[in-house]
Amino acid sequence: MNRSDVDARSVAVIGMACRLPGASGTDELWDMLRDGVDATSETPPERYDAEALHAERKGPGTRPTPGKIASRRAGYLQDAADFDAEFFGMSATEATELDPQQRLLLMTAWEALEDAGRRPEELAGTRTAVYVGNARADYLEIRFREGLDTVTPSQFNNFRSLLPARLSHVFDLRGPSVLIDTACSSSLVAVHNAVQSLRARESPLAIAAGVNLTLRPDEGVMMSQAGGLAADGRSKFGDADADGHAPSDAVGVVVLKRLADALADGDRIRAVIQGSAIGNDGRTSDSVLNPSLDGQIEVLRWAYEDAGVSPADVDFVEAHGAGSPALDPLEITALGEVLGEGRPFDRPLLVGSVKTNIGHAEAAGGMAGLIKAVLCLEHGQVPPSLHHNTPHPKVAWNKLPLEIPGKLQDLPERGRPALAGISGQGSSALNAHVVIRQADGAGFPAGSAAASDGTPYLLALSARTPEALAALARSYTTHLRPGGAGTAHALRDICFSALTRRQHHTHRMAVAGASHEEIVWALHGGAPSARAAAKPELTAAIERYRSGGDLSWTGLFGPPGQYVPLPGYPWQTQRYWHGEQRDDGDDGGDLLAQVLREHARTPYHDDSLLNDIGIDSLARLRLIVELTNTTGQEIDPEEIGGLRTVGELGRWIHTLQARTPEAAAS
Repeated sequence: MNRSDVDARSVAVIGMACRLPGASGTDELWDMLRDGVDATSETPPERYDAEALHAERKGPGTRPTPGKIASRRAGYLQDAADFDAEFFGMSATEATELDPQQRLLLMTAWEALEDAGRRPEELAGTRTAVYVGNARADYLEIRFREGLDTVTPSQFNNFRSLLPARLSHVFDLRGPSVLIDTACSSSLVAVHNAVQSLRARESPLAIAAGVNLTLRPDEGVMMSQAGGLAADGRSKFGDADADGHAPSDAVGVVVLKRLADALADGDRIRAVIQGSAIGNDGRTSDSVLNPSLDGQIEVLRWAYEDAGVSPADVDFVEAHGAGSPALDPLEITALGEVLGEGRPFDRPLLVGSVKTNIGHAEAAGGMAGLIKAVLCLEHGQVPPSLHHNTPHPKVAWNKLPLEIPGKLQDLPERGRPALAGISGQGSSALNAHVVIRQADGAGFPAGSAAASDGTPYLLALSARTPEALAALARSYTTHLRPGGAGTAHALRDICFSALTRRQHHTHRMAVAGASHEEIVWALHGGAPSARAAAKPELTAAIERYRSGGDLSWTGLFGPPGQYVPLPGYPWQTQRYWHGEQRDDGDDGGDLLAQVLREHARTPYHDDSLLNDIGIDSLARLRLIVELTNTTGQEIDPEEIGGLRTVGELGRWIHTLQARTPEAAAS
């Protein structure tokens, strides 16, 4: 292919977000990778009692006692239970009952769309596609194990197929909405499917994601018995001491768009996906569970053919890199055979694995690898791969022109955009490889704060609660003050991005200034500068925005600016976890107040319609169960089904309480 053919088929990565062990976003992830941080940790007691389950191996290659787990350590998200239920219009009960994988995916997808500069309200009703890689339903399994008498209709919400469906429903996305489960290659297969949907013009935009939360010990015990779990809870890719992987939590989301469309729309392009391929090992190995060298080689060749790239030109590969003593030598050999062909030994292929930092995120592992690879291209550097001390003896290192970096290295300057590959392999025998290139002018497009034209601009901020708005203002103050990330960008572009590329919520703030310093002063409540005060049309626009009106950038300031990164939405999270008591206020024994506190999604009054505040058919079923337990009475579903307003519900509950044996006795 020539470059024009490649560009016509290429897909831009225009937004990314993640939650990984040790990193709540992509900036934190890069800092962690650059500094060579091992983010694995001891198993939190809220997951399971790792100490009680743990048993040491008796020697290399041996298994622990049946029913025991080989390691106390893995990669964990510390805030897996935290969620902003009010933002997404959920009651406390809904949030508690909902699988935290869905909750975290909702927030991370919102962050990725913000990073892409795409307003969710503008995507509503479009054929935007959603592909989610996932292989776990631990939250649902835990509930089922509590006993069948505890099963309620709310468990319908936790089927894995609802992971993509939840995103499509909340954002009103009408395109494909598909769960991908190919085990550990799932999220890269999700990316591949998203690319195909965009190329076929089935969808104008695609969200690809991977999510994995390890809440149960079952798979860890199974992997321990199979000898696949690292005893020290660390993935040691390519090392002689590699003894298995460490499981890991992860949530990762990328927003994808056809490259030509992204360029035409002025999107910020973080990297370009030139090609991808997926393929099964077939019968090229002796067992469906055993990896195949032939299968991996084929997929690598297909991916680079699809990308129109010579494998010898690739600068860096983010390997599957699980730390398996059996899989690592095969993967390294396959990379050496395909990407090493025609490559001089003085320009070795750099090969690393994010799993050495965070553990193996299973179905989301490929997404963590893709995000890492994009960051490497943006920064022009490859971070160290950890725990690599002695090269694996089953690899012919002297014949393969590749290197596992032990320190931060610059990507070579070759007069063209750098190239990277990302590999994923599943126990389903499904291999995936994605080929990406550095965006032209890699990194965020930066203006010059010093090049201020002296024109005062309006900065529009909004949130769904007053507390979130105050937190957002503080974030912008940090962003714009000396030393903040925003000082790398022109004020015009910052204000343009905030007004045109962010969704505008109910609670609003608008300030004006002609410099970063003047905006910071205004955010702190300072009086408008003389330049801002001298423009009555600007004062009128501020008041119009604060009162809920819409503003036109071109009507106020003329030609559009350039999209630049901004602070993200400041979540106002609370902890929601099944089985934990919540203390959200004193209901004074008022059963109606308790019911509405747990189930209402919005403020209400006596005439509020129950459906409008979130007391839908599923919530009514839950109420029947709760009220039956509270009052000791059998409740006719038709009674509650006929109620329309909060007042009617209150009177019905009062009547119900009056019929209890305790009330009759008094």
